[in-house]
This record gives sequence, C-alpha cells and structure tokens, in this order.
Amino acid sequence: MPELPEVETTRRGVAPYIEGQEITEVLVRHSRLRVPVPEDLADRLIGARIGVLKRRAKYLQIPVMRSEREATLLWHLGMSGSLRIAKVGDLPKKHDHVDVVTANGHVLRYHDPRRFGFVDWQQGDGSLDTRLAHLGPEPLDDAFNGRWLYNASRNKRVAVKPFLMDNRVVVGAGNIYAAEALFMAGIDPRRAAGKISLARYQQLAIAVKEVLSAAITQGGTTLRDFVSGQGEPGYFAQQLNVYGRHGQPCLRCGVELRRITLGQRASVFCPGCQR
Repeated sequence: MPELPEVETTRRGVAPYIEGQEITEVLVRHSRLRVPVPEDLADRLIGARIGVLKRRAKYLQIPVMRSEREATLLWHLGMSGSLRIAKVGDLPKKHDHVDVVTANGHVLRYHDPRRFGFVDWQQGDGSLDTRLAHLGPEPLDDAFNGRWLYNASRNKRVAVKPFLMDNRVVVGAGNIYAAEALFMAGIDPRRAAGKISLARYQQLAIAVKEVLSAAITQGGTTLRDFVSGQGEPGYFAQQLNVYGRHGQPCLRCGVELRRITLGQRASVFCPGCQR
C-alpha cells in the first residue's frame, strides 16, 4: 500500500501542474470507491481554483477556492491507488476512475484497481475532519523526536515496532519504514516499547527521519502498484536493508535475517545487530 513517502512524492509530482489552475471539468467513471464519490463533485469543483497542495499523514489535501469560499478535496490512495498527470485527450486506462481537468490542459487522474481509496469533499481547510483528529505528529516535524517517543511509550508493554506504527504515536512509519528505522537504530522490534531508554529513542527518531527523507528523495518505495505523479515508479526498494530480505545475510554483520510476526504484520530484523 502507498505509504507516507509515496503520498509525499505524489504531492510533489502533481503540484507544479495543477496549483493555481482553474478546474474546467470533472469526470467520474466509477463512483463506488471505499467512500462513494460525492454525486455533486463536478458541480462543486468546476470553476474553482486549486491552491497549494498539502499532505497530512497519508491523506492528500487539495484546497480549492470558489467565490471566495474555501473547501478541500481529501484524497486517500488506499491499497493500490495512484494520482498522476495526464493531458487532455490522453485515453484513460482500465481502473482510471476520476479525472480533474484544469485550464492549462492537464488532467489529475486517479487510478485504483482495488477501489480502496477515496476522494471526499469538505468545507473549509479540512483540519476538523474526524479522520485527521487523532493523528500523531508528522515524522519530519520538530515535534517528533526521541523525547516524544520516550514519553509516549512509558508503561507500554506492546512491542516497539507496532508501537512505532501506531498513527496516534507518529504518522507515516508504516511496516517497511518502521523495519528499516529499527534496523538503523539497532533496536530489536520485539523489545517492549516501555523498556527502551531515552537515548535509544533519540536514535530511533533520527533513524525514522533519515529513512523517510531518503525514501521521499528517491521517489518512494517501489511497490507493484505505485507510480509517482509523472507515472514513474519509485526506486528506494533497491536500498532496503531488512524488509523483504529474510533468510539473506545482514548487510552489516552477515548474520541471517529473521522473519517474525508482530501485530499481525511480518517483520524482518537482524538478531546480530538489533538488541
């Protein structure tokens, strides 16, 4: 499923083509997504001007202004969704469900084979949406640091990996990136979150920032269904240290990587490096 770096890569990829542009047409081919596409989406959007695109966790926020009234398109890519830029006249592919056409001839096109994503309409800036209300800090913001993790983990018996993946603790540390950050910090994913010291959480926070920053810089992690805003795949998977490499030697110490299940998710780690 597209993770935070994939969504951020998408935001950066599509933004230059549509920001500041007037919406001239909206075409909904299939409205039955995880949340049904609003029936009046075209009526609300045509004639509106697109503002500066934002991202909160894995939600893409597209502000639109019409007659001095602000609203927000909240877009989630689900498990297999992608947004890319096409041109007016480009024929849609199978599973291209929604087009937003702008006055400069570009088309923001939503593709989703499994239809687990959604696009929803909100009045205002969308900040009061209940889906965003309980999210933790953004991992690349200053508010996320070792002290935050340490304080949030006190008296927690849950293993540190599912703790790190909890969106109430920090957003964006999905399975791939949590595994990579824990490896970088040398922390065993099975260790109880409440038993980890402040110093080690400081290392982990730095690792999370480095892993996610690297993924964003390189276009996100290569997944079967993911493409960037220009339709290009990501390339970060070529540099993964542990995720998907169980049974292979650790790139750092040579010990065979182990695969276990934590919180119903597969987790790969190095029993030699991670303690």
